[in-house]
Amino acid sequence: MTYATIRVELIDAVARITLDRPGRTNAISATMLDELGRAMDEIEADDAARAVVVRGAGTAFSSGFDLKDQMELRPTGVTQWRPILRKDFDVPMRFWHCRKPTIAAVRGPCLAGACELALACDITIASEDAFFGEPELKFGAGIVVMILPWIVGPKVAKEIILTGEDRIGARRAYEIGMVNRVVPNDELDAQALRMARHIATIDPNLVKETKRAINRAIEARGMIDALEAALEIDLQIEGAGSPDKKQFMDIARAEGLKAALAWRDARFAGAGA
Repeated sequence: MTYATIRVELIDAVARITLDRPGRTNAISATMLDELGRAMDEIEADDAARAVVVRGAGTAFSSGFDLKDQMELRPTGVTQWRPILRKDFDVPMRFWHCRKPTIAAVRGPCLAGACELALACDITIASEDAFFGEPELKFGAGIVVMILPWIVGPKVAKEIILTGEDRIGARRAYEIGMVNRVVPNDELDAQALRMARHIATIDPNLVKETKRAINRAIEARGMIDALEAALEIDLQIEGAGSPDKKQFMDIARAEGLKAALAWRDARFAGAGA
């Protein structure tokens, strides 16, 4: 299948997905979400693909969900936001629910929805220049996939999310459990493929059932219900519309996203967090 925003290739027994909008820092648009969903359908149905690697083109994994979609669509109210957030939630979680092992290979920025996608993968490998973050609250948005507390624990997750931290370096991400390994920048792709090939050598049914058992151990503590409840909270946040979000989007539409981000960052200059 031909895609406009991603590339998919089969390397030995590894399906590698590349988020391919380098001119937009691989921002995850509605089109990209649709294409990721179709790609995952194909990969899950293909017995030749035994493992999945997802990465970004160029120097970034992804800056997160594409705010230009919101600038153009101008969604308001719960009814309009529901299908948008449902897709924003379901596609990253495909990497959690996938019957095959999923590996995120992260370089450069990995923020917001992209951070959530990387966390939903079974294994995350980061290059030394990678950085992570959940900046949503700083511009009046909520968290779509509230998976971070399940990965790093509530104390660390609250600090990251409530402060809108968006520059968690690879070493710090490793220390708090967001990533499995940190590797030199020029070794990222090779290391991710090496790990994927290693897992792909193992009997695929054994891998599938063991992944299911591990996920079940976590989900038995209520993870899926909690994520769905958090999504509903985010729906109410976006449906009501935060004054901060409205001002951010007004500036973005009038002056561009760079101006809106500068306005956002200026609000927190000297705050000391």
